[in-house]
Amino acid sequence: MSSADNPILVALDVDRAEEALRLAHDLAPVVGGFKIGLELLMGPGPAFIGPLTEVGLPVFVDAKLHDIPNTVHRAARQIGRWGARWLTVHAAGGTAMLGAAVEGLEDGAGARLAGILAVTVLTSLDEAELAKTGTPLSSGKLTARRARLAAEAGCEGVICSVRELGVVGDVAPGLLRVTPGIRPEGVDAHDQARVATPAEARQRGADLLVVGRAITRAPDPVRAAASILAGVRS
Repeated sequence: MSSADNPILVALDVDRAEEALRLAHDLAPVVGGFKIGLELLMGPGPAFIGPLTEVGLPVFVDAKLHDIPNTVHRAARQIGRWGARWLTVHAAGGTAMLGAAVEGLEDGAGARLAGILAVTVLTSLDEAELAKTGTPLSSGKLTARRARLAAEAGCEGVICSVRELGVVGDVAPGLLRVTPGIRPEGVDAHDQARVATPAEARQRGADLLVVGRAITRAPDPVRAAASILAGVRS
């Protein structure tokens, strides 16, 4: 099964490669791919991407790169060489940086399919926290502006909350829409400010759903993932 017919990307937010691989092998029959973030990238390191791709599902590397274009290009190229299907870059870095990421990832991936996902506004930020950062724009308007930048730079998609899915569809309908902050009914929102159920996110237009603790910290992760998939498909 892959993300082509299963929208669930499991966030393997653990600190050991062995635990992440065990979870990945167990969950492979019921999910569409895996996300690895800073915890694994700063622990086992980017070399872990290779073994994870051998599970047979797409790997989404949530590195959230944000630096000068040359540095981002070189970092994205390295991640592409390890076999990443998607890589995240902060849209706040601008079109030159986003374009450099696109080129770098493609250079590293060679003939393999690989694309950049631009992070619009972190789902941990509500309107009050966003205002404290100094932006005069609402999360919706800021997402719209950054989605346009992502499309102009050749990104494959964006990371956005469920509340901004419609905005992205309006301003950049060709972009893949990937939504974190997914929580099934009754599950704690933890540090996410803008969350949604899997079914709600899909109904609003999400192409891929990033689900972490609701699966990985469940008593039975495989059963939890299967239940979420059934709810999405019902």
